[in-house]
Amino acid sequence: MTAAANGRDERPATITAISAVTLATHDMARSVRFYEALGFVLRYGGASAAFTSFSAGNACLNVTTEGSERDWAWWGRVIFYVADVDAQYRQALAAGLQPQAPPRDASWGERYFHLTDPDGHELSFARPLERP
Repeated sequence: MTAAANGRDERPATITAISAVTLATHDMARSVRFYEALGFVLRYGGASAAFTSFSAGNACLNVTTEGSERDWAWWGRVIFYVADVDAQYRQALAAGLQPQAPPRDASWGERYFHLTDPDGHELSFARPLERP
């Protein structure tokens, strides 16, 4: 029954933020090394845990272990805003990671680069461009 049908004037709830994104891994230690190399701060869990949580601004990036019998296909991309896209790119390179391409300015008004984690999850690091 809809709000109008039951006589109440209810509005849909407003989504105010993302609390967390959870990604799956087959190798938690490898994932922890990868995300720590990018500067994510460990909140809970760690290399030998089945579930790990990192700080991502006011939200969390979670990683959960899935058995090797479980496969996943391309699912999308997580976009993280960072203070300095070029510095984040240099940090990734210094850690031996391989972004898809150097940072660039996009027509939609962000500077960004993409990187794929060891389990195939696509990540983007971005920052809104200053408007003149």
